[in-house]
Amino acid sequence: MLVRQTIKKLAAEAGFDLCGVAPCRHLADSERRFRAWLAEGRQASLGYMERNAEKRFDPRLLVEGARTAVVCAVGYKNRTGEGYPAGHRAKVASYACNRDYHTTIREMLLRLFDGLRALHPQLGGRAFVDTAPLAEKQLAVEAGLGWIGQQSLLVTPRLGTYVLLGELLLCDEADSYDAPLAGAGCGNCRVCVDSCPTGAVGPDRTIDAGRCISCHTIEREPAAGVDLHGWIFGCDECQSRCPYNRRAPLHVHPAFDPLFDPAAMTPDEWLGLTDGEFDRRFGATPLTRSGRERICRNIGKEKKRLP
Repeated sequence: MLVRQTIKKLAAEAGFDLCGVAPCRHLADSERRFRAWLAEGRQASLGYMERNAEKRFDPRLLVEGARTAVVCAVGYKNRTGEGYPAGHRAKVASYACNRDYHTTIREMLLRLFDGLRALHPQLGGRAFVDTAPLAEKQLAVEAGLGWIGQQSLLVTPRLGTYVLLGELLLCDEADSYDAPLAGAGCGNCRVCVDSCPTGAVGPDRTIDAGRCISCHTIEREPAAGVDLHGWIFGCDECQSRCPYNRRAPLHVHPAFDPLFDPAAMTPDEWLGLTDGEFDRRFGATPLTRSGRERICRNIGKEKKRLP
């Protein structure tokens, strides 16, 4: 049997700021809300969201024999997440200024997993970092890390929404489990809803992907465009205004130190990059998901909208 406090100690040693432990079970209410969201067509061009919905909300269908979900979070807040100067037209989401988090968090999870297997040599399981159909935000709520905010993101009391998640699904039970937070939440605050320039943040803690700037700059391009409001990769509008994020501390893990400052780059500088220069400067960051050509197209759309 796994010991919850040992899991948390090893998670901290691996570099995580938060760790919670929850039993693997079917998250029926979350699945119902998700299917209603799909039925309304608010996934827009995110067709992959329609696949494997049953696995997404039952970790036991992803890993045979899974009994325990270990949900870990690390803060990544940097100065970029506090907002851009007025009129800046080449904005990049703050998480994308760092080394690709998939690589970093997977390395941290595997260190945690190795520590657990040193104590439990027969322990089976699998690590996940945002690349499989797993409802990680809902699992984080189950594990007591926070709650789903108005903007559909996980909000943690200390680190706000500027957290990145990783999970271990383990094939053994724990001696005890964390409980969801009681009495915490966003209350009547609507700052994130009102700050979204395209109205993508709904009143029911969901996002309309067809209006979401982040989706329009990164994912498969929808048929109908939106004003990108200066964003060329991702969007932090709803996060940078959140009261929890405004008082959250900057990151402490050195792996999340920014590799570049997007506030110091103009649209013309981005457009002047060659493929080789782009790869050398941004090859370790999430920007490679879009690539130079897509980013240049996003800038082109912005220029067409300017007076």
